[in-house]
Amino acid sequence: MIELIETNAAGIAAEFVAARIRAGSPAMGMVMTLVIVVDEDHAPDAMAAARQASHEHPARVLGVVLGDARGAPQVNAQVGTGAGWTGETALIRLKGEVVKHCESVVLPLLLPDSPVAAWWPCDAPEDPATDPLGRLAQRRITDAASVHRGKSRAIHLQCSAYSPGNTDLAWTRITPWRALLAAALDQHQPKITGGSVTGERISPSAELLVAWLSDRLKVKVERKNSGGPGITEARLETKDGPITISRRDGRLATFSSPGRPDRPVALKRRQLPELLAEELRRLDEDEVYARTARKLLRLGA
Repeated sequence: MIELIETNAAGIAAEFVAARIRAGSPAMGMVMTLVIVVDEDHAPDAMAAARQASHEHPARVLGVVLGDARGAPQVNAQVGTGAGWTGETALIRLKGEVVKHCESVVLPLLLPDSPVAAWWPCDAPEDPATDPLGRLAQRRITDAASVHRGKSRAIHLQCSAYSPGNTDLAWTRITPWRALLAAALDQHQPKITGGSVTGERISPSAELLVAWLSDRLKVKVERKNSGGPGITEARLETKDGPITISRRDGRLATFSSPGRPDRPVALKRRQLPELLAEELRRLDEDEVYARTARKLLRLGA
């Protein structure tokens, strides 16, 4: 990693070129630009997660730390390749007046003719699509479970500001749950009369699973609380008996259905790099998430 002090976008771009020459690889085969908007405390973990996700999605990763917007503008950066990265990386720290115009530093560094994803690992703007950095991206990734304040309202705020290309890692976390429930219904095809989702008291993922089931099945789905971790049970009521997926330890679930023996199902809680990699696989609109977001708002009305 090369440290650049009192630099600018041109200086960072020049160092990218120099780093590729030093590595003997003028063409890195990168497929996208990932912009990470993060505070100083969470920057190491966010960059580490992006490094692991880059093994599946070679990218130019731009970590942007927005500092105090008062005072003279200052741009410092750490730029490099290798060290576990499959593309290029820069951790850019902005201070002073330039914080208010952060897109002016990031825009020249985007890979030409390739998609852009923006990720807020912690506190995201209330409307990511209108954020100066969010406007540069086709995919905007937030995480309602990681906000510092207002955890109970965070997913509702993101759903109310939904725009095509928005998604939240709370939605990504329930992908395995949705797959198991869909498979269960394909096997039995019973008439569903109701259901429930049990999870931690403040769990954006549980809220989204309730909304998804309500929207798809057109029945009332009750929200129940447990000590976690995360979602601990999803239950669908049928005239033949309940279909239940129960996960008490965050690793192994038990699948129960009428007339069949219980069976264990791997349902481990996934780590951040895996969640991020999943969201970077698709850069078009997630229509199912869009419908679920609208349903969640209606349920909360």
